[in-house]
Amino acid sequence: VKLLQNQVLRDGKPLFETTHAQWKVRQAEQGRRRHMYQTLGFKKVVRETGAVEWYGCTRETSRCFGTVTNDMPQYLWEGKWTPPCCLEGLRRTARHVFDQLEAAGVRYWLEGGSLLGAMRMGDILPWDYDIDVGIYRDDIPLCSWLNQARSQPIIDDKGFVWEKANEGDFYRVQFSQVNRLHVDLFPFYKKNSTMTKDTWFITHKQDREFPEHFLRPISSIDFISRKVSAPNNIRDFLELKFGKGAIENPEYPDPDQLEFTHKEKVPDVKLHSDYEY
Repeated sequence: VKLLQNQVLRDGKPLFETTHAQWKVRQAEQGRRRHMYQTLGFKKVVRETGAVEWYGCTRETSRCFGTVTNDMPQYLWEGKWTPPCCLEGLRRTARHVFDQLEAAGVRYWLEGGSLLGAMRMGDILPWDYDIDVGIYRDDIPLCSWLNQARSQPIIDDKGFVWEKANEGDFYRVQFSQVNRLHVDLFPFYKKNSTMTKDTWFITHKQDREFPEHFLRPISSIDFISRKVSAPNNIRDFLELKFGKGAIENPEYPDPDQLEFTHKEKVPDVKLHSDYEY
């Protein structure tokens, strides 16, 4: 240690005095933070102030996962569930679709795994990658976006893309032109008191006909923080589609390829007394 006598220590020259230099520092800090979160696999960060920062996909970027093969998205093979940014994009798309269908008077109901998620937790299944909705085929002309999508894809006034699917007689509503998170709309029609449609997926065991009485009357259920239309007697409907005990026994889309293990925690099933089961 050296003691300095009769010496004055000045403040020295301040760093980053100019506005431009301060901006560059902030940009560098944000870049390092973003790189850290992306390296660690973080998608959503909630700060102490409650502010939310996303480091995953947006409407301007592609979704976080690639092609889905045999109903199994890439992230399941990596031991992960749907990235939260993708789930939020699906919620935004679904809310918009429900608003448009309801405003047009199109009769719709939650289908398949989306209805299963609504019954289990009031939300999208944490490993799901799309949302399934059934509609009455006769009501398609009531919705201008669906009607226009019959001939070519159409972008609505909120930036969502409505289009006819290439794989068969059904429709998709995409989150954006770039981000292909989507809601599938399956047109059903009545045939001898049974609801049927023209396109079926062999790999989807829940994709089957059902009696029209499940839709007379149409009921409702809590889903993605709002009420949406659903079949009546939801438990019977889901067990017809998926088998006995489907609500209480989680399974991945193809359990023959990848089984759901008891170590994985799914939000508790919460049944509400105001639904018709």
